[in-house]
Amino acid sequence: MNAHDNPDHGVPGLVAGHSVLKRLIGIDREGFAAEYWGRQALLTSAVELPAPFADLLDADAVDQLVSQRGLRTPFLRVAKNGTTLADKMFTGPGGVGASIADQVSDDKLVRLFADGSTLVLQALHRVWPPIIQFCQQLSAELGHPVQANAYVTPPQNQGFSDHYDVHDVFVLQIEGEKRWQIHEPVLEAPLRDQPWTDRKAAVDRRAREAPLIEAVLRPGDCLYLPRGFLHAATALGGVSIHLTIGVHPWTRYALAEQLVGQALWTLAADPSIRQSLPLGLDLSEPASVRGDAELIARRLADALERAGADQSFETLQRTVRGTQRAAPVGPLRQLRDAGAIGPDTVVNLRRHLAASLVHVGERTVIRSRAEDFPVSEEDVAPVKSLLNSGSARAEDLGLRLARRLVLAGLAVVE
Repeated sequence: MNAHDNPDHGVPGLVAGHSVLKRLIGIDREGFAAEYWGRQALLTSAVELPAPFADLLDADAVDQLVSQRGLRTPFLRVAKNGTTLADKMFTGPGGVGASIADQVSDDKLVRLFADGSTLVLQALHRVWPPIIQFCQQLSAELGHPVQANAYVTPPQNQGFSDHYDVHDVFVLQIEGEKRWQIHEPVLEAPLRDQPWTDRKAAVDRRAREAPLIEAVLRPGDCLYLPRGFLHAATALGGVSIHLTIGVHPWTRYALAEQLVGQALWTLAADPSIRQSLPLGLDLSEPASVRGDAELIARRLADALERAGADQSFETLQRTVRGTQRAAPVGPLRQLRDAGAIGPDTVVNLRRHLAASLVHVGERTVIRSRAEDFPVSEEDVAPVKSLLNSGSARAEDLGLRLARRLVLAGLAVVE
């Protein structure tokens, strides 16, 4: 982890030396990694955690999001009795100056919520500042992409029926109480293209069995569920708000995809592999292509052996950069700060940038979650220093380079 990705920096409700993950689990990181991560559920009560979660979201924030922020689908879903409602049931025109037809309608939501519908605020890691920061820090600490949705359920209502997710989740109870039933997976560690709807009958059967966990989550409680664990929840007594932090884990299968992709790219350069199969072949007879299949299998095995881990890693890095965004920056502030840079100004690398120096042909560039940034030969050394330490005095970088980095959104003045 780079210096500028420190998960303790600026996170709501934290003090120096406390990790983001520690807000969600009541055991040490090593114990969680060894016993629970991707393996089994973990329920942690509020008394075992350092602070509640009201700094991230509360009822007033929900009202503000749906009534004053101009949300559009798919940033909001509405569900009732386990079924997602059509968008037109909770959206409408934006009015003068907003020529759109799918803006969230607060008056429709009032009626739907009073009638027992659940509100699902999606992608809060993109629209609500406390959660943006929290999720970015958690992702940096876990090393896996993170998202956040909020579920707002009226009294005595169930938002969704028993199902499983294809990503891990941390469930943070914000307000009210909700009864959860957790069942063992019907498919261990499902991949993203193995949803519960493909195994609905097995899910229904498993849901009728005795639950692995049955518990009421109260404000400040947190429940960790690895992907695949069945779950359903019902609000009790009053309105319930819980925040679901979804963690999309990188898997060995993802690494396999990169290696196979690299091997196929290698095979594509072989004219003998690109040749057409024989004229008049009968694909209903396996024997007609067995020789070709065996040849391809041998060549593919050879290509996999030669597939460089470094090349596959570079491809994976591009994918990694695309899964998250760097910390937010304001264009007005960046322009103002760039103009005010002096020799003693401390310039910090923008957090969560995932930046590195790479060679592209004869050029050297900073490759990151922002656009490629060309680096001259004389600037390579100060840029390396900035990437390694996370901050530098403008005089040490050179005033011209410091201003360029700030105007490119790669560095900030804090």
